[in-house]
Amino acid sequence: MNIREMEGDKMDSPIQLLENTDQATKQALENVRKRKEKFDRFKHRHILSIWATIILAVSFLTYLYITVASIYSYSFAAMFSAFVNDSNNLTLLVFCVGMYGTMNLLKEKKDKAEKEYHELRREIVDRSKDYWKKEEEWKNRHLVFELMKKLYDINLYHENK
Repeated sequence: MNIREMEGDKMDSPIQLLENTDQATKQALENVRKRKEKFDRFKHRHILSIWATIILAVSFLTYLYITVASIYSYSFAAMFSAFVNDSNNLTLLVFCVGMYGTMNLLKEKKDKAEKEYHELRREIVDRSKDYWKKEEEWKNRHLVFELMKKLYDINLYHENK
């Protein structure tokens, strides 16, 4: 087990240091923080994959225009023949299709992580009366909500985003 994994296992200190919050509630808050982190990570990777796919596709189309379309524009058969005879075209086409597939895979993972994050966040909002049962805890729960919003951009005030 490496250091990063061990750090992931222990709770974030701001959550651990919360007063008027029991251990089960702290664990629920830590879980929603981890889900948000996972969602943000996949969101970032998906955006990078979109840009990589666009750049690769534009580069490939530019390369095709320069090496095939502009030279053999007088005949479709000549363009097709020139396209097939250049092995770089197949390689670039495979990379473009692979990048598109990667982009779609990352979108699915991002959507799944987003769904998990929002389900857990909504559960905390729904069960807030269970998490903060005592009168003192209930009166101070807004401090927990503010901390989660400020530090992690997690809105626990309302069910909707």
